[in-house]
Amino acid sequence: MSFKTKRVLAATASAAVATLFLAGCAPADNGVAAGCEAYADYQGFDGTEVEVYTTIIAPEADLFVESFAEFEECTGITVNWNGTQEFEAQIAVRVEGGTAPDLAIFPQPGLLARFKDSLVAAPAKVSESVDANYSPDWKNYGTVDGTFFAAPLGANVKSFVWYNPKVFADNNYTIPTTWQELLDLSEQIATEGKIQPWCAGFGSGEATGWVGTDWMEDIMLRTASAETYDKWTTHGIPFNDPAVATAIGEAGKILKNPDYVGDVASIATTTFQDGGAGIVDGSCAMHRQASFIGGILAADYGAEIVEPTDTSMDNGISVFYFPGTSADNKPALGGGEFVAAFADRGEVAALQHYLTTPLWNNAKAKLGGWFSANKGLDEANVADPVNKVAVQILKNATTFRFDGSDVMPAAVGAGTFWKEMTAWVAEDKSDKAVLDAIEASWPKN
Repeated sequence: MSFKTKRVLAATASAAVATLFLAGCAPADNGVAAGCEAYADYQGFDGTEVEVYTTIIAPEADLFVESFAEFEECTGITVNWNGTQEFEAQIAVRVEGGTAPDLAIFPQPGLLARFKDSLVAAPAKVSESVDANYSPDWKNYGTVDGTFFAAPLGANVKSFVWYNPKVFADNNYTIPTTWQELLDLSEQIATEGKIQPWCAGFGSGEATGWVGTDWMEDIMLRTASAETYDKWTTHGIPFNDPAVATAIGEAGKILKNPDYVGDVASIATTTFQDGGAGIVDGSCAMHRQASFIGGILAADYGAEIVEPTDTSMDNGISVFYFPGTSADNKPALGGGEFVAAFADRGEVAALQHYLTTPLWNNAKAKLGGWFSANKGLDEANVADPVNKVAVQILKNATTFRFDGSDVMPAAVGAGTFWKEMTAWVAEDKSDKAVLDAIEASWPKN
């Protein structure tokens, strides 16, 4: 579906009101209309259009369209938002057919890299803005073979522990700030015996097991360096390397401990949707999952997403950061979108740059349901409690990395990795056997 932002000038009740409105929009001495001073760098493109091709469709797309209204009014550039669920297939058709869009929002770096020969390198101003407003990790994901093409857009975070603030307050549980503190809290809850420390579910139809891979990825970022993590996802080290063995061993301290999770084997048959239900009714204390699970628990189990400080609601759920090995070690696992250009025109570069600025990021965040890793994003503009924590995580992150299984060859990342993590809990398959099996499945060329 294609969405086009429309400039709307409401009808006025009298000529006097109209005159006042037009006077308020009169150009300033620098040629920029009053009220549009923030857009001074984007002048000279009146009457032009920029197509943005993306996976983002209605209703989410409507808020993107709305976020461009002032930019369009002040620059004269019309933004044509073209969202489709067929993006991954159709972007190749369009590029090969000579009808590439002006800008494309890529949902993952791997897809971006396939079009490096057709993309336009990001202009210097875009590069400088990304340097100023994002951590280097984000710029690296938009860079292919040393050339920076794609600027970051939205973000998502997976390094969350979901919990019930009232349950924590009632039992005097303290939010852990290190991995060891998280293990200590798990042991404390198990010893007291009031509720189960953790609840989890790996079930997801043909994709069963992906929850286990997320656990592994988050822990790899904590027990190994970012460079080791990158080598792991690209087979620079074998899948059964000692560093990977350490990570699965740490994951097992929680996920394969019946004192912490109950019946370990049942994790494989519990759906990921049902996996966090226990934090809503207070039967379990913690659940590791990405931000999206909040909506599912609210819709299916009557949860209410609350601020971490709200300890009054029996069904209130919130999140805290999945901690690192030390209070200063704050890696984050997640993902995001990247905006790259196929057209080398001034208005295209202007919009690509605008999307990197705190000006647009704050305008978009104010509309709700969205956040980014932009350092200039004011948390006050992020109303959702979970998204607010996500912004804090991204700002404080010492390292940011994408979901590792998404980077690995599909036969591994969406194949044996899922399957073997399922066997790990369902059959009590050993750490070594799991890692050896995945290593043996890695494509030879």
